[in-house]
Amino acid sequence: MTQIEKAQGTDFIRTIISADIQTNKNNGRVATRFPPEPNGYLHIGHAKSICLNFGIAADFQGTCNLRFDDTNPSKEEMEYVESIQEDVRWLGFNWQDRLYYASNYFEKLYDFAIQLIQKGKAYVCSLGPDEIRAYRGTLTEPGKNSPFRDRTIEENLDLFQRMRAGEFPEGAHVLRAKIDMASPNLTLRDPALYRIRHMHHHRTGDKWCIYPMYDFAHCLSDSIEGITHSICTLEFENNRPLYDWILDQLEVPCHPQQIEFARLNLTHTVLSKRKLIQLVEQGRVSGWSDPRMPTLSGLRRRGYSPEAIRNFCERIGVAKRDSVVDMALLEHCLREDLNRTAPRVMAVLKPLKVVIENYPENQVELFDFPNHPEDPSQGTRPVPFSRELYIEQEDFMENPPKKFFRLGPGREVRLRYAYFITCREVIKDPESGTIIELRCTYDPATRGGDPPDGRKVKATLHWVSAAHAIQAEVRLYDHLLTVETEKVQEETDQDMNHTETADFTTKLNPHSLETLSSCRVEPYLAQVRPGERFQFERLGYFCADSQDFTPARPVFNRTVTLRDTWAKMQTKG
Repeated sequence: MTQIEKAQGTDFIRTIISADIQTNKNNGRVATRFPPEPNGYLHIGHAKSICLNFGIAADFQGTCNLRFDDTNPSKEEMEYVESIQEDVRWLGFNWQDRLYYASNYFEKLYDFAIQLIQKGKAYVCSLGPDEIRAYRGTLTEPGKNSPFRDRTIEENLDLFQRMRAGEFPEGAHVLRAKIDMASPNLTLRDPALYRIRHMHHHRTGDKWCIYPMYDFAHCLSDSIEGITHSICTLEFENNRPLYDWILDQLEVPCHPQQIEFARLNLTHTVLSKRKLIQLVEQGRVSGWSDPRMPTLSGLRRRGYSPEAIRNFCERIGVAKRDSVVDMALLEHCLREDLNRTAPRVMAVLKPLKVVIENYPENQVELFDFPNHPEDPSQGTRPVPFSRELYIEQEDFMENPPKKFFRLGPGREVRLRYAYFITCREVIKDPESGTIIELRCTYDPATRGGDPPDGRKVKATLHWVSAAHAIQAEVRLYDHLLTVETEKVQEETDQDMNHTETADFTTKLNPHSLETLSSCRVEPYLAQVRPGERFQFERLGYFCADSQDFTPARPVFNRTVTLRDTWAKMQTKG
C-alpha cells in the first residue's frame, strides 16, 4: 500500500485531497503552506497546523511552504521570524528551499489592488476607524454605504497612489473592497484591503507606508505560490467567501481551495497570542521560552520531545468542530516517549541525611546502575555509595501511619540497587525540633539483592552519596492556570490591534513554579548537556535547563510527573 493510499480517508481534509487527486484537480498536485504571522512565538496550537500541513504534503508526495505573513510592521520582529524557523525544524519538518514572505509580494499585491480599482471593485474610503465600524451594521441590521463609495476610478487611483507616496497620515484613508454592505456575512461588507502605516518594516525597511490587510495578502500569496489547499482554522470560515471573492475578481495564477479545521484548545493554559504577549510584557513569566508557557520554545526548554508533540497532534486528529483537549493527554504522550527514551538517574530534591553507623567510615563502593532497566543498549554507569547518604525527607516519618511503608524508627527498607538499611535513631535540631539526621545500620548480605534468609521489605528508596553528590537547583513547574478551561480565540492580524478587556491573569496559578535550591544529584549529572532529559527515579521526568545549566551550577526543570492521569482515565473508561 502506498503512502497516498494509507492517507486516504484518515480525516476529512485528506478525504477531500484524495478526491481531488482522483479527478486530477490541480493536475494531481498537492501544495500546502504553513503561514505564521511573525508577531510572537509559536505555541502548541501551531504545532497542530504544522504537523497537518507538512504531514499532508508528505502523505501525498507534495510540497509545503513556510511563508511569513509579515503585513503588520507594528507587531513583527526578526526575533519571531528566527524563532519560528527554529521551532519548525525542531518539530522535525523541512521546507527545503521554499521559504517565502508576504513582503516578497508587496509590489505584486499593490498591482492587484490597482486592478481591483480599475475594475470598479475597490475604492478609497476616508471614513475614520470608528465611523467605518458604525457604518458596518450588525448581525441583524445591514450596513450603510460609505459616502466615498462612489468615487470615480480615476479619483480612487489618484488617492491610492498618493497613499503609497506617503502624502497622508495614518487613518486618513483605507482601500476597501466594493462588495455588499447588506451582506449577511459581515466580512463581505466592504472590508479593508490596505491601510496606511508609517512604520519601519523588518524586511522592506521604509520603502512602504501602506500595507495590505491579512485577508487580501493571504489569498493572493497562496495563489502566487501555487498552493492547492489553503488549510486554516475555523475562525477563518466566515472569511472564506472573501478569500474566494478576491481571487475571482483578479487574473491570478491559480485559485486555491480554503479548508477549515478545528483549532487546538487545551486545558489549564491559554493559546491566545495576545494573552501570551501580555504575560511576557507584564513580566509574569521570564520570557517566551519560560517552561510554563505553551510556546514550542517553552515546551522544548521544559523537556518536551518533538516526538511526543507529533504523537499528540496525531492522536487528537483533525475535526470540523471546536473542542477542548485535556492537558493530561499531552502529558500522557510525553510520558510514553520519555519512558522509552529517558535514562534513569538518582536525585534527592529535599535531602535528609542518613548515617550508616556500621559502614566503614572511609569506604566507597561503586554500584553499576543500568541507565534504563528495560533497554540494556543504553548501558550502565557507576554510582558511588558511602557511609553518609541523602534520602528524601518525605521518605521518613517518625510516627508513620498504617499504610506508610517507607522508613521509620526500627523499620527496614531497601536502598535502590544497594543494601537494606534499618533506622536506629532520629537526630533533631535542639531548638526547632526538626529532624536533621537519621542513624541507621545496613545488612552487608543484602548487597544488590535480597538477604539469604529471604526476608522482604515493602519499600525501595532512592538515594545519593553525601560525599559525592552535586548540589543542584530544581524547578518544579505546574499548570499555568488554576482553572481547567479559559475560553480564548486566536486573533487575526486585524484583531491584534484591539484591546483585551477581560483580565485572565486573575486565573494564573500562583504555584506554577517552585524552586528548590538545595537538591542533591548523583555526580554523573554534572557532565550532561543542556536540554538532556532524564527520569529522576521515583520523582518524575526532568531535563537540564537549556539556558541556565552549567556543570558548576546544574539546573534541572521538571518536565512532567510520573503519575499518568490520562492513562488511568482511559483504563476506567
